[in-house]
Amino acid sequence: MTDDPIKRSGLRPRFWETVPMADMTRDEWEALCDGCGKCCLRKLEFEDTGEVEYTNVACKLLDTDTCRCRDYANRKAKVPDCVVISPKTLPSVLYWMPGTCAYRLLAEDQPLPDWHPLISGRAESVAEAGISLAGHMISEEEIDEDDLEEYIVEGLQ
Repeated sequence: MTDDPIKRSGLRPRFWETVPMADMTRDEWEALCDGCGKCCLRKLEFEDTGEVEYTNVACKLLDTDTCRCRDYANRKAKVPDCVVISPKTLPSVLYWMPGTCAYRLLAEDQPLPDWHPLISGRAESVAEAGISLAGHMISEEEIDEDDLEEYIVEGLQ
């Protein structure tokens, strides 16, 4: 791997194909993340339809240029409504997770795409495939919360 902040070495070979998600080690679970940044975008859920719309507005902790959390270890304490994705929380959040997300794909018995770093061996493949949102979002600190609907982006899920 080149310059990948997510630990992907020393894991069981192709563990995502043989190990149930609930039985993965912490490192294996974390390695499923492709680092696209989509789960850290602010989303709007419309109560009347249940529809979820993505915005291009990122959590205040997300570095919008690298798609990395600035304080991953303490994110829940600093952003109380941050949803920490785990085998336990996954079933309740699948409906709003992006269709490209490895957690969602595996939960739906789908294979990982060729651009996923666990397949390609390169963190850059996410950006090269046009999946990463690095440089294509703004921080929630830059907007007025009441204007969030103005930042809805079509086609992200």
